[in-house]
Amino acid sequence: MTMLTSEACHLLQAIAAHHLRFQNSDRTANALTAFLVYGLFISYVPQHLRIIRAGTSIGLSPWFLLLGSTSSAAAMLNMITMQWPILRCCKEVSFGKCIEISAGVLQVSTQWLLFTIIMVLFILYYPANLKYVELEINTHDLRPIQRVRSSLKSDEWRLSVIVSWAVAVHLAFIVFTTFFLLFTTPLSADPTAPRPRQVELWAAFLGVSSGVLAAIQYAPQLQRTYALKLVGALSIPMMIIQSPGGIVMAVSIAIRPGTNWTSWIMYIVSAVMQTCLLLMCFAWKMRQRKLGIDDFGRPLDGLSSTEDRGGAAVTEDVAEAEAVDVRVIEGLDGAGEDTPLLKPAVKDTKQGGILGWLVQLRR
Repeated sequence: MTMLTSEACHLLQAIAAHHLRFQNSDRTANALTAFLVYGLFISYVPQHLRIIRAGTSIGLSPWFLLLGSTSSAAAMLNMITMQWPILRCCKEVSFGKCIEISAGVLQVSTQWLLFTIIMVLFILYYPANLKYVELEINTHDLRPIQRVRSSLKSDEWRLSVIVSWAVAVHLAFIVFTTFFLLFTTPLSADPTAPRPRQVELWAAFLGVSSGVLAAIQYAPQLQRTYALKLVGALSIPMMIIQSPGGIVMAVSIAIRPGTNWTSWIMYIVSAVMQTCLLLMCFAWKMRQRKLGIDDFGRPLDGLSSTEDRGGAAVTEDVAEAEAVDVRVIEGLDGAGEDTPLLKPAVKDTKQGGILGWLVQLRR
C-alpha cells in the first residue's frame, strides 16, 4: 500500500498555495462548514428537547428513523472515502490545518450523530404502557373484564427494537468495509487523481444508497403524520431550519475538493422531502387550533404545561390517543384442552385523540 509521505502532503499544500482562487474557495467552504455545523446543533436540539420534555416519542415513525440513520451513516462514510487522501495529511500538518482540511467530514459526521441521537431518544422515551400486550380477561360472570399487562412485546415495540439493531448492524458493516478498502488499496497522494475501481465503486454505492434511502426516508413519516393528523413529537422549528439548510449543506459539500454528486445528492433529496413534511405539519397545526387540541390530541382547556406535569403524566395522557395492543382471554369455565385461551390481537376501541382518527382510517 502506498503511504502518504510528508513530502506528498507538503506538495499538495504548495500546489494549493499557487492557486489563489482555490484558496479563496477553500476559505469560503470552511466558513460555510462552520456555519452549517453550528446550524445543525441549533436545528436538532429542539427535536431532542421536545422528546425529553414531553417524555414521549409518540408520533415518530421507526421506519423514518431507520432510513434516516442508515442514510446519514452512508453519506458520512462516502465523504470519508472521497476525501481519504486529504484526511491522511492530518499526520503531517498542524491540528488547526487538520480541522480545516477535514471540515467536510466533520460536517456530515455531525449530521449523522445528531440524527442518531433522535433514534436513541425514540427508544429511551418509548411509552412503557405501549411496549407490551395487555391481556383482557373475560370471566363471563358478574365480575368486570380485567386487564393485565403481559410479558409479550407489542408489534410496534418489537419493530422499534429490530430497527435499532438494524441501524447498529448497518453502521458496523459499512464502517468495516470502508476502512478495509482504504487500508488495503493503494491510493494516490493527489486527491484529484483517479481512485482505484473498487474504492470508486464503494464510494458510489454509499452515495447512491444514501440518496435512495433519503428519498424514501420521509415516506413512512409522511404516511404516519397524515394518518394521525397531528404533529406529535415532531419539532417544527427543526424542520424550518433544516429544510433550506439541506440545500446550503449540499452546496458546501459540492465545492469541496475530492467530492462528486454522490456526496451531496442525499441532502438535496432530504431537503425536498422535509419541506413536504413541514407543510403537512403546518396544516395539522392549524387544524389542531380549530379543534382546540394540542400536538398529541389532548384538549387544551384546563391542560397544564408539560413542564409542570412531568413526563410520566404526559405519557399517560398520550396513551389515551394510541391504539393499545389488547388480546382477549376468555373465561376458563367449560374450556377443553384444545380450546385456545388467547384470541387474535385486537385493538382498543376507545375513541378520542389519535385513536379516533386511526379507527376511522381502518374502517
